[in-house]
Amino acid sequence: MSDRIFNPATILVLFSIVLVLNHGMSSSLEAAERQPGDRPNLIVIMVDDMGYAGVSCFGNPYFKTAEIDRLASEGLKLTDFHSSGTVCSPTRAGLLTGRYQQRAGIEAVIHPVSNHPEHRKGLRKVENTFAEQLKQVGYRTGLIGKWHQGYPHNTSEFHPDNHGFDTFIGYHSGNIDFISHVGDHVKHDWWHGRTETRETGYSTHLINQYALQFIKENRGQPFCLYVAHEAIHNPVQVPGDPVRRSEAEGWKRWKPANKAERIEKYKGMTLPIDVGIGQIRQTLVDLGLDQNTFVLFFSDNGPSRDFPSGSPQWRGGKGSVYEGGHRVPAIAWWPGKIKAGTSSNTPAISIDVMPTLLSLAKVKVPEERPLDGVDLSPVLLKQQPVAKRPLFWASLSNNGRRSEAMRHGPWKLVVQHPKAKPGTFENEKIELYRLDLDPGEQKNRVKQEPEQAAAMLKQLKDWYQDTQSTATPQPGGWLSKGT
Repeated sequence: MSDRIFNPATILVLFSIVLVLNHGMSSSLEAAERQPGDRPNLIVIMVDDMGYAGVSCFGNPYFKTAEIDRLASEGLKLTDFHSSGTVCSPTRAGLLTGRYQQRAGIEAVIHPVSNHPEHRKGLRKVENTFAEQLKQVGYRTGLIGKWHQGYPHNTSEFHPDNHGFDTFIGYHSGNIDFISHVGDHVKHDWWHGRTETRETGYSTHLINQYALQFIKENRGQPFCLYVAHEAIHNPVQVPGDPVRRSEAEGWKRWKPANKAERIEKYKGMTLPIDVGIGQIRQTLVDLGLDQNTFVLFFSDNGPSRDFPSGSPQWRGGKGSVYEGGHRVPAIAWWPGKIKAGTSSNTPAISIDVMPTLLSLAKVKVPEERPLDGVDLSPVLLKQQPVAKRPLFWASLSNNGRRSEAMRHGPWKLVVQHPKAKPGTFENEKIELYRLDLDPGEQKNRVKQEPEQAAAMLKQLKDWYQDTQSTATPQPGGWLSKGT
């Protein structure tokens, strides 16, 4: 009998069970020790190029996003939430700094082509990010996925680890092939920190995997995780699709043959995000971290032309200052803190994320670079509105075309510059809308309300001038002289 009890194989099995039980108990104890009155964990999930109706709880008619819908049913939907930019890089700069991205000198996509006027720009060290502020009070910080705040071959200054991120796993460019991980500059672009890593796997799956790994590895201390998904940005690829971009052959353009195939690809690129968000939620529950973790989900701008993720309610899409270009789906989740199944129509914008994170973490806002965003915690935790304020947009396209917008209360001013010299504000064309009466921005009221239009135009120009008065210098630009 004793021989069987002390059989080496039996001892090994018993030892393994003890290790597993001890690991589980340690995880629970670590979480339990942190919860009472401790700083909460913070998770920001931003998807790419997903319009207002990209998920089913915001009106997607093509397929269900069950896990994102569950996040909404257990949390709060922000139905009047906006990105501060209409394309990738500007919104990310505003999100990271809590300030209009014009102050950081990033108004357009940081372009992959080396001789493009916007190619050499990036996030300078002088900027304060939410990761830097949180790191100073003991948070472990991570970025998994897309950076798009400057190409490292231009200068190492733009690297995420210079902006407060302890962990970076992802890519620097605007997009990568989901399979080969070759970036829009036609160079391999997948990194663990500063180490280029030739790693196999569909990019969304990898982002999900490393997001979970970061949570598990840092469960014993406050953490802030920024999950920046590549999907549903092009290239159009679902798991199992062939490579569409390689260093040897460059782009292999591909478009769906018909609407049914387009919807199937749209679904195939969205559902891996949905699965990943479900995995994050379940991991937080399993580790006992759910009631001490704030999660925010939203998109970086309106819908691209690749997929019909926009809503027919809103005019315009990616790159446009009409509502469809910047009104995006947003969900806030924090069990026990945010009332389940609620919604808010309080106007909010992505530059509000940083002051909200700092408020939840009880971190002082930096005085040397005042934030433009506001703390949304009254909206999230108490369902109370924030003070009314104007919101601004200034968009600069890849071909140098400018457009601006301002919203205050029900009024929306739009300024276009048709046939203007690239980078200039020539040929000013003004439009005015009443969003409460005309949410689709169809009836221009400039002739009926000239005084309202003039007052808002002045306020818009004053705002832009203010952002430029202390804007961080950047190399290049449409109107530069080669600097």
